Amino acid sequence: MTDYQRIAQAINYIKVNFKQQPTLEQIAESVHLSPYHFQRLFKKWAGVSPKKFLQYLSLEHAKSILSQKQSLEETTFQTGLSGSGRLHDLFVNIEGMTPGEYKNQGGNLFIKYSVNESLFGNYLIASTGKGVCNLLFFDQEEKVVEELKSLWPKAKLVVGEDKDHETVRKFFAKNLESADKVRLHLKGTDFQLKVWEALLKIPEGALVSYGEIANQIKQPTAQRAVGTSIGRNPVGYLIPCHRVIKRVGGIGEYRWGKERKMAIIGWESAQLFGEEHVV
Repeated sequence: MTDYQRIAQAINYIKVNFKQQPTLEQIAESVHLSPYHFQRLFKKWAGVSPKKFLQYLSLEHAKSILSQKQSLEETTFQTGLSGSGRLHDLFVNIEGMTPGEYKNQGGNLFIKYSVNESLFGNYLIASTGKGVCNLLFFDQEEKVVEELKSLWPKAKLVVGEDKDHETVRKFFAKNLESADKVRLHLKGTDFQLKVWEALLKIPEGALVSYGEIANQIKQPTAQRAVGTSIGRNPVGYLIPCHRVIKRVGGIGEYRWGKERKMAIIGWESAQLFGEEHVV
């Protein structure tokens, strides 16, 4: 079992038993570790203690972030033009596929894919030569490969890498001094592309509602369609759909599982606020 799998298992245990306010000992026991080893593992992964991490996943924290009366543009501006909070906005570039590429389901595309490991679990990355077309987190490799094949039934799929795969690894590691921008080459409608581009503007540590994204793309009545587009995000983490939650503070759904969404949100808050932040 990887470190992330233990973290995800612990988060799931906490989610199921949150009303009982489980102790460190109980959480550690759920992942078959001693309290000492679990605390050390968790702090190495998150940078903060499990207790502090849970505060970043609380309803109170979510509501406090959502209640900040700022537009997405204002929130982005306040992070600073070169701040790490704007990593996705500054280092990820989206290019939509041509109508021909969109309609023929990848019939003329040669797609390379590889399997990698990140802080948030294993992921499959696929690229077309023009950019990354998919980043899919997974628990079972066979299933995610079948999913990729179903997304591109007419494309030529081969195991392999190009420079975009290495750029993504550097992005996960925040090793960007010598890295190019992450290029995304995406199959989507004009509406979906607008939604995905809006997601790039959400800074690390920030949370927004579906309504705020609808306002950002100047279609305030299209919240349901916005939610559908977010759910169909083909590129996990690089397009930070995990930063969109329900206005009431609920975590909302996530294509790659609620535990993973909670893990990423908590980890990003921990990097931004650290151990001392108090909601």
